[in-house]
Amino acid sequence: MREYSVPTLVDVPASAHLADTVFRRGEQEPTAVMLRRQAGSNWPDVSAADFRDQVLALAKRLVAEGIEPGDRVAIMSRTRYEWTLVDYAVWTAGAVSVPVYETSAVEQVRWILSDSGARAAFVELDAHEETVRAAAPDLKHLWRMDSTVSAPSAPGALDSGSGVEDAEIERRRAAVGGADLATVIYTSGTTGTPKGCRLTHDNLLFTARNVAAGPLAPVFEEQEPGVLLFLPLAHVFARLIQVVAIETGTILSHTPNMRNVAPDLVSAAPTLLLGVPRVFEKVYNAAEQKAAQSGKGAIFARAGATAVAHSRADGRPGLGLRLRHALFDRLVYRRLRAATGGRLTAAICGGSALGERLGHFFRGVGIEVLEGYGLTETSAPCSVNPPGAGRIGTVGRPLPGVSIRVGDDGEILVKGRHVFAGYWNDDRATAEVIDADGWFHTGDVGDLDADGYLRITGRKKELLVTAAGKNVAPAPLEDALRAHPLVSQALVVGDDRPYVAALVTLDPEALEHWGARHGAQDASPAELSTDARILAEVQSAVDNANRAVSRAEQIKRFTILDADLTEDSGHLTPTLKIKRALVTRDFADAIEGLYTS
Repeated sequence: MREYSVPTLVDVPASAHLADTVFRRGEQEPTAVMLRRQAGSNWPDVSAADFRDQVLALAKRLVAEGIEPGDRVAIMSRTRYEWTLVDYAVWTAGAVSVPVYETSAVEQVRWILSDSGARAAFVELDAHEETVRAAAPDLKHLWRMDSTVSAPSAPGALDSGSGVEDAEIERRRAAVGGADLATVIYTSGTTGTPKGCRLTHDNLLFTARNVAAGPLAPVFEEQEPGVLLFLPLAHVFARLIQVVAIETGTILSHTPNMRNVAPDLVSAAPTLLLGVPRVFEKVYNAAEQKAAQSGKGAIFARAGATAVAHSRADGRPGLGLRLRHALFDRLVYRRLRAATGGRLTAAICGGSALGERLGHFFRGVGIEVLEGYGLTETSAPCSVNPPGAGRIGTVGRPLPGVSIRVGDDGEILVKGRHVFAGYWNDDRATAEVIDADGWFHTGDVGDLDADGYLRITGRKKELLVTAAGKNVAPAPLEDALRAHPLVSQALVVGDDRPYVAALVTLDPEALEHWGARHGAQDASPAELSTDARILAEVQSAVDNANRAVSRAEQIKRFTILDADLTEDSGHLTPTLKIKRALVTRDFADAIEGLYTS
């Protein structure tokens, strides 16, 4: 057993409340830019005083409508300015926000609203309203967000709040302390029915303030720091970064559509970006494809290899490598940096492993991708790689105030004030994951080195045991497969089977570019999935993945599915994690074919 702890840097008072910072900053630095609202390619400023006034006005409207302290208010919307506004207004009114992924189906929404006991909900689009009405026809309040005003509205939907005094809002804020519930965030449901994680004001504030004061301090001390959020705010990762931005004075911007991230990065010009591995994979693949289409594929390949080599040199590159790196910086790297707005110095990646190749590539280009690790139950981060001292292939060291232990069975356990207050309405499930000594059992498996750097090797419940009794962690193999530009998703199978195999899907965009370059532009994805040249490409990805594991763990066979696994198909969560049980069920015949044909 190995354990590593980092002392707390910021001790948050027991009386602290998430909304306090909004009012303090509005009073002490009223003209400071707190957020930016998207208006086409422009980003008008929202000052600290303006945001405070909008939060106060909306909180009054909620109180006028009868929202009481402790009431749950759901938010179903894409990532946008009004999401943050509603969140802080709910907290200001003493209530509890319940995020709902905007892609959720009726049954999922029905479960969340029913289980949480939500009394009201904010929705953004017609489709969201239809979903919520179908899921909860008796919901007391259902309000729409209107992007043309500073607060959500619909004719007659929200009381003006004019009868509510400032003193009532102050009374409510003063009555809420750190131990009180701030939000109930439902897990993504990759392993069954989503469970509501109870996060308190102290959970989020303690985590946010220690993140900002700890190893990530340089990220938030940039000249006019800014972050562009595009991941769903229904997910704890984006939600925590929202709080960190408000706490640190980092200018917060939102974009609702992941497809528009590229142009929005240029116009918003953030210093910090957060994403999941698939986002960074697509950035790399898009750049590679663009270079190939313009006849510069060979140059990009050499530039990529140089970036990786320069990063691996860890600050000690030889003269020849320095010269090549300087050349490609002028020809390639600075264009990639310009495509992110020109100010981006760091990105935070979570959700699953990025892969060493991409980590070294981006660091070599001049954009450090800082991998971290955490769960909804831990208010997002437990560990992160520090800027300038990251170890690629790990998820960094524990954050201040966090202890990490690796048990004798390899399971990762964590302890600290960032650990949630338990599952909503499910004491039994809570007792299963938090032991008598306060350690939260993550279900993940990993290694912890002598310096406290953590490496994730898989999930305890997802370990495959072949018919020969060999334990196989699918995650590293799947991450290696997805590193290939043509591969979109991969699922490794082999439980109780004679050998390890894999289901693979192809990236539609990459496939389109490949077809154009190889005279197969008229072929359908299903036809290309059996093309000998595509099969050879995927086999090369399998060979590469197999190099990192023992022979008994290697993928012996694979099959390419006719269509991609997507959130719309129900096979991915909103943060692009595979719903393993669902994929295994829906493609049982394909899996069986790997062992019988």
